[in-house]
Amino acid sequence: MRFLNRFAFAAALIVASMSTLVISAPGAAQDAGSDRVIEIVAEFEDGPGNVTVSPDGRIFLSMHQFYDPQFRVMELLPDGSTTPFPNEQWSGPRGEDGTADVGLTAVLGLRSDSNGVIWLLDNGGGDPTKARLVGWDSRSDEMAAFLDVPAAASIEGSFHNDLAIDEERGVVYLADIAGRIGVVDLETGEGWRWLDGSPVADADDVDFVVRGEVLTDPDGEPVRTKLNPITISPDGEWVYFGSMNGLSVYRVPAGLLADRNSSADAIEAAVERYGDKSPSDGITIDNAGNVYVTDGGGNAIGITRPDGSYETLIVDRRIEWPDGMSTGPDGYIYATVNRLNNAPPLNGGKMTEPSEPYYLIRFRPIAPVTQGR
Repeated sequence: MRFLNRFAFAAALIVASMSTLVISAPGAAQDAGSDRVIEIVAEFEDGPGNVTVSPDGRIFLSMHQFYDPQFRVMELLPDGSTTPFPNEQWSGPRGEDGTADVGLTAVLGLRSDSNGVIWLLDNGGGDPTKARLVGWDSRSDEMAAFLDVPAAASIEGSFHNDLAIDEERGVVYLADIAGRIGVVDLETGEGWRWLDGSPVADADDVDFVVRGEVLTDPDGEPVRTKLNPITISPDGEWVYFGSMNGLSVYRVPAGLLADRNSSADAIEAAVERYGDKSPSDGITIDNAGNVYVTDGGGNAIGITRPDGSYETLIVDRRIEWPDGMSTGPDGYIYATVNRLNNAPPLNGGKMTEPSEPYYLIRFRPIAPVTQGR
């Protein structure tokens, strides 16, 4: 993936706390009455998926499988270049039969834990029998964990899109866009799942509209994507989630999800509707309980407040389909912009070349954040 710098005439600003290259001044377009704007951290030729920032300020990006990337995960270096992470062998493809021990099929979800282990969720290219979790220690540069996603955490048709790490309980929560939350025990490798058939994990009958166009699948039908955005509260007590084609943020106690002996009825009864949101891809949360929402249809970042209300925080024409978000140790929230509305699975089966590059952006939240959400 080649780094693009359209602003060669401008001096690069290196942010000391993050060693991050910021190549663009904040945009002028913003929500009325708000002084929050985006900064473009980097531009790319290939579309990123999600982003995570380690405790050391290192930035890692999954490369979206809709764009058939050469490498599945990249690290953004301080000079703005990128390098395959953890290395070319592991960031490249698996063997053709999908069973090779080295390499990745397709990665969207990735998260750093508090020890600098980067957890990579290989969704198997949409084949749940090939889905894996790889934990790579970014400090020692060695593998920390390697787990197949167990069958009990999936059903036929599962697509494990994103993840949230529960370090206290030693489990990972998987957002399955087939409509459920999968759970994997990082010590035993065992798995289970919750919310099968639940309305809270289903899509609402609401269109996802970008630039005035309704997203459609390759058959021309309006897209209806189920459970997708997921995050965990800074105190580790709640898991927040919603559907991409959904107008609600929900939350459920993490302790119930992490206990494989919980009952489906108890989980269902414990789910709370936290508040409103727009159709969206990613979410994250600050220490005051504000949930940030990537509003792909509004070229915007929205916010669901603890009182349940939803409002637009930032609007900028450049953020066409903001996707995954991550909080950093510098107090910023980082987000990818990958223009997925141009990709065949969401664009009636055809590829439309975007008019602008893909971005990594950042912005200041309205309350302090804990790294790694």
